[in-house]
Amino acid sequence: MKEKDRRSKNASVTAAKGRGAEARGGRHEQRHLPAKGGFNARSGGPPAKAAPDKGERQRSAQEALPARPVRQRTGDKPAETVPLILETAATAGYHLIDSGNGEKLEQYGPYRIVRPEAQALWPKALPASIWEKADAAFTGDTDEDGMGRWRFPREVLGETWPMQLLDTDFLGRFTSFRHVGVFPEQLAHWSWVKDQVATAGRPLKVLNLFGYTGVASLIAAKAGAEVTHVDASKKAIGWARENQTLARAEKLPIRWICDDAMKFIQREERRGSRYDIILTDPPKFGRGPNGEVWQLFDHLAAMLDICREILSPDARGLVLTAYSIRASFYSIHELMRETMRGRGGRVESGELIIREGGLDGKEPGRALSTSLFSRWVPK
Repeated sequence: MKEKDRRSKNASVTAAKGRGAEARGGRHEQRHLPAKGGFNARSGGPPAKAAPDKGERQRSAQEALPARPVRQRTGDKPAETVPLILETAATAGYHLIDSGNGEKLEQYGPYRIVRPEAQALWPKALPASIWEKADAAFTGDTDEDGMGRWRFPREVLGETWPMQLLDTDFLGRFTSFRHVGVFPEQLAHWSWVKDQVATAGRPLKVLNLFGYTGVASLIAAKAGAEVTHVDASKKAIGWARENQTLARAEKLPIRWICDDAMKFIQREERRGSRYDIILTDPPKFGRGPNGEVWQLFDHLAAMLDICREILSPDARGLVLTAYSIRASFYSIHELMRETMRGRGGRVESGELIIREGGLDGKEPGRALSTSLFSRWVPK
């Protein structure tokens, strides 16, 4: 048997163990703390931690995060739009080919990839022969935060590969948490940010909390925004800087900050800093660079309350995305409306979905739900 054939047959390698072997907490693990503030699961830091038990939750309440009471807001709630379904359709750099039986088959740039997907409850639409031709498949622990291995049925692939979405270049990466460095369902939010920046008639200041690998930050900066990117994982920041170089965006106004998200925004509140758009994509659970503990259900209300305080008078929006939580989008919708009482505008909440597109991306199929979101906009 030829050496190449021997390597390819049943080739299975442990996902990248250094730079990119992380996933963000929750949907993202939070390997760091609040900040996608960290790099966790839409990111890359230390191995994801299992969800804490009750005892750890009680101990964690006494750790790290400084107390910051949530203000009692007054005034009318913003108008509302529910449910709003934001769909990611096929693009030149990505599309969902098929899904079913707990898996999904996706096209990421040049590669077809199979990954677990618990919400794909239906049978697969395409024959097994198509799925078997994938370039990479994640195997092993199928829990959201579980570690596993990548199997390369055809030939062993490198850790990274070039990708492009919304005219922005970045690196895809095979991580041990089945994530690949980009969450394509976020294209709906990224396109919205790009449009807001492009039509503002002035430079907008964008804050990207839990910024992960920096794709959103690069898209916003290329559109003309001044961006502050916060993530608690040094590895996530390193990956984001790699993406900045690949995107030929070294001169764009982006501040890369490795810090705990909650601590950062509290300092910004004290400083009187203001942002026109805030993107926040926190994990369910995570730790910051100095051991700070983030619990989404414990800290989300305070985080949004602080975000409101650092929105500029002419702000264009506050966007929250939530993955892998046992809650309805109505929960974060009502939280956002309470947070924005007296500020006017509208709160739009619902789900992000990805539509199957078949082999060529042109055959609309079933919709795969990926996450919950809530977005405040001024009009």
